[in-house]
Amino acid sequence: MVGKELVPTATTKFFGAGTAACIADLITFPLDTAKVRLQLQGENVKVEGANATRYRGVFGTISTMVRTEGPRSLYNGLVAGLQRQMSFASVRIGLYDSMKQFYTRGTDSAGIVTRLMAGCTTGAMAVAFAQPTDVVKVRFQAEVRIGDGERRYNSTIDAYKTIARDEGVRGLWKGWMPNITRNAIVTCAELVTYDMIKELILKYDLMTDNLPCHFTAAFGAGFFTTVVASPVDVVKTRFMNSATGQYSSAINCAFIMLKSEGPKAFYKGFMPSFLRLGSWNIVMFVTYEQIKRGMTRAHQYWESPF
Repeated sequence: MVGKELVPTATTKFFGAGTAACIADLITFPLDTAKVRLQLQGENVKVEGANATRYRGVFGTISTMVRTEGPRSLYNGLVAGLQRQMSFASVRIGLYDSMKQFYTRGTDSAGIVTRLMAGCTTGAMAVAFAQPTDVVKVRFQAEVRIGDGERRYNSTIDAYKTIARDEGVRGLWKGWMPNITRNAIVTCAELVTYDMIKELILKYDLMTDNLPCHFTAAFGAGFFTTVVASPVDVVKTRFMNSATGQYSSAINCAFIMLKSEGPKAFYKGFMPSFLRLGSWNIVMFVTYEQIKRGMTRAHQYWESPF
């Protein structure tokens, strides 16, 4: 038994992924909030007029928010964000290996097509479980809170209730199609890239299966994912935050963005997206690998303590 590679169970991966994602969110949430504000900026100027707050760059956005709304504004929507990660990540990341085995009929050899199929499947499944948490998170992050001004929602629970009451149950599932598209793309880019970079590193003995290896693979996955997923992410954010009737569909939202702001609008907030996704991937994957090993060893010790 000594030196034998411990294989984590599907349950370990499921709960480990959700926990690791929550830890990553706690650390990187201000970057995500800055990203949302920058993605909405062109729209907000049009809706709110010339007096709308202008954000410049990642750290400029964070600085402006802290100065005008207070430090707590950086964590608007954190509760919904953690709810989202516990459900999203558990499914899309925790079930990824199980889905690979499903498509390969239990074998360990998985090609690029199989990995992409597994990533698309778990990404779409995650949206089916947790779309309302994403809608509420985006609404809170988009809300500009100055002084004792009127709040859009009093709490996370109030947000769920208010959206369901004012917009119907469909309001909680607003933007589900671009979100399925985004999550399928993100999951494929994130997990498949991480999977393949890590595999190549180990195959050519560049590193052992340790923290530097996980860090390198996660950084590469974060950059590639940001490049591929940014356009869909911007459309998703705008459509979820839009007032009823503002856009007839996600495609209509994308068309209006292109017409009024040009192609560059689809990469608004790219730097915070990369900083957030890159750092999020690093924290999540490194933590996830450690949680998997820790839980597996604990389970093995529980089964055979002597």
